Amino acid sequence: MGELLSIVTPLHQKTKRDYLARMLNDKATASKIARKFDKDFWDGERRYGYGGYKYDGRWGVVANKLIEHYRLSENAKILDVGCGKGFLLYEFKKLLPKSKIIGFDISQYAIDNSKDEVKEYLFCGKAQDKFPFQDAEFDLVVSITTLHNLYLYDLKSALKKIERVGRNKYILVEGYRDEKELFNLQCWALTCSAFFTDKEWVWLFGQFGYTGDYEFIYFE
Repeated sequence: MGELLSIVTPLHQKTKRDYLARMLNDKATASKIARKFDKDFWDGERRYGYGGYKYDGRWGVVANKLIEHYRLSENAKILDVGCGKGFLLYEFKKLLPKSKIIGFDISQYAIDNSKDEVKEYLFCGKAQDKFPFQDAEFDLVVSITTLHNLYLYDLKSALKKIERVGRNKYILVEGYRDEKELFNLQCWALTCSAFFTDKEWVWLFGQFGYTGDYEFIYFE
C-alpha cells in the first residue's frame, strides 16, 4: 500500500459550503442533473455542480507538489483519469514542457470546453473501461475526485486499470471520519456513489490490489 498524502486538501479547505442549504434545495433533482456531467454540471447553476468551472490558476500548486513528490523528469509521461477540462494537465505541461500528457473524462462537454493548450491530448472515456495503454506506461497516473462517483464493481475495475498502467499512482476521493462528516458529505455531494470512511477506503484498496498513494477530502 502507498502513502497517505496531503496534496489537494489545503485547496479543498479554502471553499466555504452551506451543507444544509444544498440538501434542502431539491438535492435529489440536482443530483440527477449533475450526474449527466454536461453543461449544467460544469457551467450551470451552483446547485448542479461547479457553477461555472473557469480556470483561475489554482491547480498550479497541485501540479508542482506532485512533480516534487514523484520527482518527475522533464520528459515524464502523465495520465489523468477523470481530467475534466484538463486544468491539472495544463499546469503539468507548463511546468514540464517536454512531458507527455494524456487525459480522459466521462464528460464530452468537459473535453469540448477544455483548455485549448491541452485539448489535443484529451479524449472521452470512462475510468472503469479498458485503458488503451501498455503496462507501466506512465510515470504517474492521477485521478482526482473521480473514483468515488463509481459503484463498487466499477471502482474495482478502475483501480485495477490505474494500477496496471502507472509506475506511480495518486488518487483522491471523498471520505468521512465521523457522523458529522458523513452528514455533510451526503448533503453536499451530487455525484458520489461510494460513501466510505477513510479506513474502509484503505481496506478496499488492498482488496482490489491498488498499491499507489491516496488522499481523502472531508467535509468538516
